[in-house]
Amino acid sequence: MKVWFDISNSPHINMFYDLIMDLESEGHEIIVTSRPLANTVALLDQKQIKHTTIGQHYGKNILKKIFGYPIRVFQLWQYLSRLKPDLAVSQSSFHSPVVAKILGVPSIYTNDNEHALGNILCFMTATRILIPEKMPIPSFFRISLLHRKFIRYPGIKEGIYLWIKAAAIASDRKRRPPSSDIEIFIRPEPLTAQYYNGKQNFLDDIISELQETCRVTVLARDKTQFMHYSQKRFNHIHLPATPLSFDQVAINCTLFIGAGGSMTRELALIGVPTISVYQSNLLDVDEVLISRGLMIHDPKLTAEKVNSYLKNIQNTQPSNELMDIGKSAYQLFKKEINTFCPV
Repeated sequence: MKVWFDISNSPHINMFYDLIMDLESEGHEIIVTSRPLANTVALLDQKQIKHTTIGQHYGKNILKKIFGYPIRVFQLWQYLSRLKPDLAVSQSSFHSPVVAKILGVPSIYTNDNEHALGNILCFMTATRILIPEKMPIPSFFRISLLHRKFIRYPGIKEGIYLWIKAAAIASDRKRRPPSSDIEIFIRPEPLTAQYYNGKQNFLDDIISELQETCRVTVLARDKTQFMHYSQKRFNHIHLPATPLSFDQVAINCTLFIGAGGSMTRELALIGVPTISVYQSNLLDVDEVLISRGLMIHDPKLTAEKVNSYLKNIQNTQPSNELMDIGKSAYQLFKKEINTFCPV
């Protein structure tokens, strides 16, 4: 049967890669559409996932987002009406459940961000909604019959796919020589995200100071951030022109500093010492990692604090409990897909 994945942001690639491979090996035909946001297209090409890029991203401006939304819905409908998928699957794609509804096919929608406004329409139109066990369901959906569409999966989203590779990455990290240089990887803020209300380029001073004593790699999200960190004041940082693989970052990272969500949680979950500097309200899934001591949240981080933290740093191991839970969540996703598309 035909399963359509709309991959509209970079983190969704890691999330769905193994699931796509599994479904293909079981005989399903996979249709992948993408949106040119952040590193999405480049990472799909890097993973050699065949996809069709449809539409564009309309930036931070809410009016442009509202204007552009029905345009991409129409473009997706136009493209998919010829391919006739049997099921739509997406993470945080605000277009996918709506397009599926128009096409008359079932959809599975998942999101772990309780602050995303796009959830409202997706919750209304999706056939199944999978959310983390700690994420609150909006009150309207709790008191209506629509709450029956919700299924809670154990743990956090990142565990759904990282359980597969956690042990191997931990082993590779152990093999790094003790004398290896300190490598700090920094992921700047998600500027164009609707839910992000924090400052822009607030990590500049930290990066300027740390580059003098450590190897600092800045993982720019888009061309705008790449050009910003190409300035002379950052001439000692490493600024990859193309996205690095997750494994490459996880194995070589001494310390990860993240101003966003998914990658920060990924590195924390895999056992990499991680500091979140997220400027908006933390999600409930972030609180899970902080409560377990897998991540620190310090929105007012300084280079002095980083250097102090580096003196006492200790590599941690991936949480076996969270990895086992992640495997269970992955199997739940497969089960739900097979409900609509039996092998």
